[in-house]
Amino acid sequence: MAGRRLPASPAGDEPPPYGPFSNPDRPSTEASVFVGILRLTLFLPHPGSLKSKRHLLRSAIDRVKARYNVSIAEVAENDLWQRSVVGVAAVGNEHAFVNETLDKVASFVAEMHGGQIQVTDRALEIVSYAGHLGDGGRTLAEAEEDAARRRRGSEGPPENE
Repeated sequence: MAGRRLPASPAGDEPPPYGPFSNPDRPSTEASVFVGILRLTLFLPHPGSLKSKRHLLRSAIDRVKARYNVSIAEVAENDLWQRSVVGVAAVGNEHAFVNETLDKVASFVAEMHGGQIQVTDRALEIVSYAGHLGDGGRTLAEAEEDAARRRRGSEGPPENE
């Protein structure tokens, strides 16, 4: 059974480059991971208390989770009766799939509960991570062994050797 693979150790002490544009020279045939983040600002006109707001929002979040394969949570405006900000994340191997999924979630939230939840603002960002996600490199055990070797080299030999 193969261990978890980490990127090969780069020259020097710099960490391996991560991010959407970290290695533009890599061939485009490598697998990509697209991560989409949707931020919905919601207005809830009917709740008269935090308890009723949380009940309505919990119901909406549970319905989104049951229907779509996304992560969703209230991320701001937690203590306001009639406002909420919800974050939604989706991951896929195609940009169009992630975009379509998050668009459907935004529409679903806007249409649920008979207008008791209104979307007042929406922001969407999709980031691509390609090429440097686990293809080759070192196992976790190898990385830990290299780190221990570097520590021993900077501190001198261990006492029991």
